[in-house]
Amino acid sequence: MDPDLLHAFLAVAERRSFTKAAVALNRTQSAVSMQVKRLEQQLDAELFHRSKANVELSAAGERLLGYARSILRLNEEAVGRVRERKVEGRVRLGVMDDYGTLILPPLLARFISSYPLIDIEMETGLTSGMMRGLGKNYNIVIAMHPAGYGEGELLRREEATWAAGNDHPVEKSNPLPVALYPQGCLFRDWAIQALDKKGRPWRLAFVSHSLSAVEAIAAQGLAITVVKSGTFPPSLRRLSERDGLPPLPRADIRLHRAPKLSRAAALLADYLVASMTEPVDKKARAPRPRRSGTTGKRLL
Repeated sequence: MDPDLLHAFLAVAERRSFTKAAVALNRTQSAVSMQVKRLEQQLDAELFHRSKANVELSAAGERLLGYARSILRLNEEAVGRVRERKVEGRVRLGVMDDYGTLILPPLLARFISSYPLIDIEMETGLTSGMMRGLGKNYNIVIAMHPAGYGEGELLRREEATWAAGNDHPVEKSNPLPVALYPQGCLFRDWAIQALDKKGRPWRLAFVSHSLSAVEAIAAQGLAITVVKSGTFPPSLRRLSERDGLPPLPRADIRLHRAPKLSRAAALLADYLVASMTEPVDKKARAPRPRRSGTTGKRLL
């Protein structure tokens, strides 16, 4: 059935008037009457009972009413999806190393299968610097904040976890060798502060921007490190207070959007929020605005 004919039918059915339907559709009354007549001919059924005073739906019209609404709704949805698929543009995404390596690739593959004309440029590393470039160098940044702090959209909560090689009891060393990321990394700050507070002697055995390099050093028994519980590497084992190590805080993973996103970037941001958001412990502290002047210390 022609959508135009169904639109005319619905306009008359909802207003019980050909005159009012013509005004709503910005057509002449005779044009609307002709469209309804053509639909009746296609269906071989009378859809309205007409009189000088009233226009009422017939039994056939009552049966068609729900189908007409469904057909037009599906038609609009299909057209919208096809047009969305044709959206094109470039989106610049910044994210932490482990998420860019382990979490995002399969999600981005599914997104591109739906929007093949959108190009995504992803950069991994310390997102403290990326946040300063949001809107200029990046359209979207996925960053880590202390639990309960930070702006943006909360995706999930992560546990900061001590880790060491599976076959190396390096946690018994004194001073404790530690492999960490460069200054500006939230996990680096937490690890140093926790060890100092506990009074545990330590030494910085390895520093790298590369998550893989830090994990490789830990896996070989040369140092311990700190990783996210949600992306914990199989090559390492978890350490805790039972191993003589201090507890570490929890972190929030948040998505930040640049102002005035393009349609392509907005589609990706919405998709990532829908795909990555996980329930957060109700006992956790409610998010609060990020304090000014502390961006470099509050992000990874």
